[in-house]
Amino acid sequence: MLSRPCSFPGSGRLLSLNRKTIAYQSSQSVATEQSKSESNQHKWFAKSIGALAAGSALLWASSDLLKTAYAATANANSKSVEKFIPPTRPDLPTFKLDDVKKHGKGADRMWVVYKQGVYDITEFLQNHPGGDKILMAAGGSVEPFWALYAQHKTEEVMEILEELRIGNVDPDDLAKAALKKTDNNENNPYANDPERHPALLVNQETPFNAESPPSLMMDHYLTPNDIFFVRNHMPVPDVDASKHRVKIEGLGVTKPLVLTVDDIKSGEFEEVSVTTVIQCGGNRRADMNRFKKVQGLMWEGTAIGNAKWTGIRLRDVLLKAGVDPSDTRIKHVHFEGADHDASGACYGGSVPFEKAMSPETVIAYQMNGQPIPRDHGYPLRLIAPGILGARQVKWLVTVRPSDVESPAHWQQKDYKVFPSSVQIGDPLDFSTVHSINEYPVQSAICVPAPNTKVERSDGEVDLAGYAWSGGGRGIVRVEVSTDGGQTWQCAELEQDPDQDVHHMWGWTLWRATVPIPEGKESFQVVCKATDRAYNTQPETPGALWNVRGLLNTAWHRINIQVIED
Repeated sequence: MLSRPCSFPGSGRLLSLNRKTIAYQSSQSVATEQSKSESNQHKWFAKSIGALAAGSALLWASSDLLKTAYAATANANSKSVEKFIPPTRPDLPTFKLDDVKKHGKGADRMWVVYKQGVYDITEFLQNHPGGDKILMAAGGSVEPFWALYAQHKTEEVMEILEELRIGNVDPDDLAKAALKKTDNNENNPYANDPERHPALLVNQETPFNAESPPSLMMDHYLTPNDIFFVRNHMPVPDVDASKHRVKIEGLGVTKPLVLTVDDIKSGEFEEVSVTTVIQCGGNRRADMNRFKKVQGLMWEGTAIGNAKWTGIRLRDVLLKAGVDPSDTRIKHVHFEGADHDASGACYGGSVPFEKAMSPETVIAYQMNGQPIPRDHGYPLRLIAPGILGARQVKWLVTVRPSDVESPAHWQQKDYKVFPSSVQIGDPLDFSTVHSINEYPVQSAICVPAPNTKVERSDGEVDLAGYAWSGGGRGIVRVEVSTDGGQTWQCAELEQDPDQDVHHMWGWTLWRATVPIPEGKESFQVVCKATDRAYNTQPETPGALWNVRGLLNTAWHRINIQVIED
């Protein structure tokens, strides 16, 4: 659904691009949704190229290879070659993987690997409309990125790729890489963690914490599972779904339950789906740290994602366990996961009883139409839309109604916002501070990247980002400014058509086009969002600063450099 809360010069053109850039159909599978987005993205790129200066357009037209590639990726009838193996090429030199890594972003020549082949994509990516995304694969394998843009997996594209081939990967390196995948060091508690997509922006290896690549994230209304941000507190448990159990016990439970995954999927409970954002409490902490030093992982702006979660209502399970919805003794519901530290203490958290009994709160077993990935809670996870991600416990093993909040460390001694008078080094009395529950209104610019260089002759810059507010409060407006907030321009919004402004759990994707200011070598773009309660973002992190760097929702800012022709 595209809403037009404001109008501005050029908004009609942007609206047309939005319709072609992201086609969201809630009734279709995420695979179909992503396929539409990817196909339409090429149309958007082609249209954008046509609007460039004559010199750039001429470059596009002069590249037969690039035109062939575009036609191949746009051809819906192209035969899929999911299992394509590059031909043996003994006539070409052999390269070590370390050699390929030297030809990553910033190198004079940029190489990628596809299975056992090595390819020089330097000229190709300079002219390809998706070159910024291909560049992310430079120095490594292109396969994980093609998994997100499956329209590349055609015979025609493979033929084009082979024309760029310059060599073969050293067979010993391939064997070592395969062995590394299966190597399990018993002394390393993280040795059995799952593989991750190379585009994830890693903030910490153990436990693994990484955010989504902004430009890839903007290509999909539903964030693909592979690039959904990961927030782990401990090693990822390797759960056998056939042996997994969830206990329902505690205050008000008159018929305690122990449910298997099959019990949950049996059909006794109605299957439901909800599209919702999960956001880390530390998202955009790095921005706050640049304002004034804070503690914690330096998340930038994409510790957030939007997915369609499928499962059963938590309410239905609690009712089966004999819980009375009007039981005034019950104030909270505790949750525990299968992940644990060296002492055996499990990760835990809680949500208010009212939220647990709300129809949108589910015990999920699917993420975007697929079994939940291990990093995100396989086989079962709590999904409580509109609240902090830390409360939505993964690898769920226990549900326990109570008259108090969870005693878990992450509920009692983390994810709490101290007043700004508390400084680094001061004692932290967590008992005096309330736990974070619903998230404030948030927005950020994802495209272009900070410090992007644009040519003055372009005349304007296309912007894209996300906005979201907790508690189901829908976004009613996103505004951008290039003069520090003296004047504002409204963005076009894309939202879930099945959610209303009072029950909007999914995010809002926004796009805008702003003119390049005259006479400036650089300029700053800022954005802010307003939700249906008319909450809006503060101008600076100064009003929000806290020692733990949580809940930074100040205006998001990026600098753009202007190159003279």
